[in-house]
Amino acid sequence: MALVMGVDSSTQSCKVVIMDADSGVIVREGRASHPAGTEVDPVAWWDALQEAIAAAGGIDDVAAWSVGGQQHGMVVLDAEGQVIRPALLWNDTRSASAAADLIAEFGAEHLAHRTGLVPVASFTITKLRWLRDHEPENAARVAAVALPHDWLTWRLRGFGPRGDSPRGPVLEELVTDRSDASGTGYWSPDDWQADASGKLVDDGYDRDLLLAALGHDAVLPRVLGPREWVLDADGRRVAPGAGDNAGAALGVGAGPGDVVVSIGTSGTVFAVSAQRTIDPSGTVAGFADASGHFLPLVATLNAARVLDAIGGILGADHAQLSTLALAAEPGAAGLTLVPYFEGERTPNLPDATASLTGMTLASTTRENLARAAVEGMLSGLAAGLDALRDLGVPLRRALLIGGGAQSEAVRVIAPSVFGMPVEVPTPAEYVALGAARQAATVLA
Repeated sequence: MALVMGVDSSTQSCKVVIMDADSGVIVREGRASHPAGTEVDPVAWWDALQEAIAAAGGIDDVAAWSVGGQQHGMVVLDAEGQVIRPALLWNDTRSASAAADLIAEFGAEHLAHRTGLVPVASFTITKLRWLRDHEPENAARVAAVALPHDWLTWRLRGFGPRGDSPRGPVLEELVTDRSDASGTGYWSPDDWQADASGKLVDDGYDRDLLLAALGHDAVLPRVLGPREWVLDADGRRVAPGAGDNAGAALGVGAGPGDVVVSIGTSGTVFAVSAQRTIDPSGTVAGFADASGHFLPLVATLNAARVLDAIGGILGADHAQLSTLALAAEPGAAGLTLVPYFEGERTPNLPDATASLTGMTLASTTRENLARAAVEGMLSGLAAGLDALRDLGVPLRRALLIGGGAQSEAVRVIAPSVFGMPVEVPTPAEYVALGAARQAATVLA
C-alpha cells in the first residue's frame, strides 16, 4: 500500500489527509488553525503545517505529497530566503487603488486577453504594486515572489533560510502549478508550454507586467505541468500542488461540463472547461485548472451568511430554516429577497444593500421569508452560472459543496433555480483530497 499526503492550507486552517494511493481511502487526518487577519506571517502557516502533519501521524511512510492552498497571497523573499514582511492575503483590499492604476495603465480588455484577469485587489499583481508604492524599501529587497502553496512546498521540500532548513535558500527551487500561477495577474496559460520531453519552453510569466507592478525583476516559481514532479529532501515525489478551487475540482472529480458551486460565507462558481475564457468585464476570472484544462471562476460575496441573517431574524437554526422554506411554495408567494447584504462582487455592486419586495399581508409569513432567503441566495449564485454561459462555457451538471450545501432546502430548490441537474457529493475536505489525488498521479 502506497500512501500519499494532501494538504489544504486555507485562510482559516491547515488540513492534512493521508490517503491510500490505490484505493483512495483516507487512513488518517490532521488539522491546525491559522491566525485570523488579512495580513499573516507565513511562518504561522509553516508551524500549522508541522502541527497538522504531526496530528496525522507524520509522513515517514508517505511516498508522495502535494500542497493546495489559498490563492493570490503575496509572499516576498529576500536573497537569503527570509520573508521580508507578512503576506498580504487574497482578502486584503488595501491594493484596490493599485488595481485601478494598473487598469488605467494597460486597459482592462488588454489585460484580460494578456493574462485572463482584470486586476482587482485580490490578485497578487496589485499587492506587488501596493508594496512598491507604499513600502519601497521592502520592495527593493524582493528577490523572489511566491504564493502560499509555493512557499509551503519549498519549505517542506527542505529549502528555506540558511540555518533554518537542510537545503538552504535556493530560490530557483520554488515551484508552482498552472492554477495558482494563473491567479497572479502576470502569467498567461497561452504562453506556458513544454516540449514533448517535458522540458519547459516558455514559463508563461509576463515579465513586463511584473516590472510594472514590483519595479524590478525577481525569481518566480517554476510552473510544473499537471503530472510533473520534483523531490523533497527525503526523496519523496512532490506533485505541483494547486490553488484551492482547482484542488477542490480535483477532489470532487469535476471534469469538462461540470460546474462546482461552493456555498461558504461567500460563494464561488467555477467550471472545468477545455477552452480558455476571456472576460474583459472582469466578472469571470480566466484561471487555469490543475489537470491541464481551464477553470473560469465567478465569486460572490453573499452566500451562506444570507441564510444566517434571515435565520437570525426568524430565530431559526439552519435545519429549522430549511423546514420553513420547504413548507412554502416556489416563488414564496411573490416575496423576493435581493441578497446584497454587504454589497456584491457579481454583479459588481460594492455599495448595494439587500432588499425585500413583494410584501403583502398574505405573502409575509415565516415560511415565505425562509423560502425567499434560499431562493435569493441561489439566484445570486445563478448569476455566476449565467456569466459562464454567456462566455460559452458548457455547463451540464452542478456539484454543490460547502457548508450551505448541507441545507435540505438548498439541495431541493437549487435545480430549479440553476436550471440544470444538481448533485451534492458527500462532505469532505475536498482541497486536501484533491491534493492527495494529485500526489497519487505522480506515483503512477
